[in-house]
Amino acid sequence: MKKFKFQLETLLKVTRRKKDDAEMAFAEVSRRLEEHRARLKELLQELKESQQEYAEMTGEGKTVTVGVIITYNNFFNWKREQIEKQQDLILRTMQERQQKLKKLMELITYLKSIEQLKEKRLREYNEAVLAEEQKFLDEIGLQLHMRQN
Repeated sequence: MKKFKFQLETLLKVTRRKKDDAEMAFAEVSRRLEEHRARLKELLQELKESQQEYAEMTGEGKTVTVGVIITYNNFFNWKREQIEKQQDLILRTMQERQQKLKKLMELITYLKSIEQLKEKRLREYNEAVLAEEQKFLDEIGLQLHMRQN
């Protein structure tokens, strides 16, 4: 009997490659998301430190010029804009990550179905080989029986 050959082997290989690519894309977007979160944490820390510095400068009994107040106000507004932009970036990256995860899950499901089909075809092939061998052995047994009689 001829050797087992899965007709969809090429499709299986391509699907595995696509799954690997999807895993890489998911890992990349997850890494970027963590970088964005770390950057947001830095921005929030910078804002907090600046606010503490401003509070120390404007504490009781200390005189502050209008220019300093305006400068700090502009800085705080700018820092808040940076934080909002970073939060938007995180949100977009999270959405992208969800899309990558969905695509990865679809590919995994598709790959599993192809692999299950391959296993089923291999079982059927093995059963056919076993049946053919049994038939051959039965024929040999019958010939031996006929010769002895």
